[in-house]
Amino acid sequence: MKKFERLYEIAKVLSEKTYGFLDIKGPGIGNYATNQFIAALRAQAIEEFGEDYSERNICGPNSLAVDFYFPDEGVIVEVALGLKNPNTEYEKDILKAIMAKDLGSKVEKLVFITKPGGAKKCNQPGRIAVKQWLLSANQIEMEVLDL
Repeated sequence: MKKFERLYEIAKVLSEKTYGFLDIKGPGIGNYATNQFIAALRAQAIEEFGEDYSERNICGPNSLAVDFYFPDEGVIVEVALGLKNPNTEYEKDILKAIMAKDLGSKVEKLVFITKPGGAKKCNQPGRIAVKQWLLSANQIEMEVLDL
């Protein structure tokens, strides 16, 4: 099993154990809940993998970091819980993957872990076009996994 697949399994179990995880909380409370979820996911991932793969600065000399990066697999994982919403970090996360690859990091795949509905949203024409371009122009495959 690849590390990103194991991370997804950990996230899925964690989301199922988190009371009110799927509830819409709004700004402030929602940001706090997301930060708590990602912190718990990071802690469990460190325990699982024996190394911290989170918050990797692979996008150059700036403050952009990817949520998780598995260099041996060439996989970036972004925990994008609001991906089903109209305004998301979708394009920014894609840009981070392209920047990281352009700067010499091995990036073959970008994985989004999202709340239910995110994968469906990413099957709309505009996002499909971006996904196809990412693969054809940058040789980066994309996968969206609903929790």
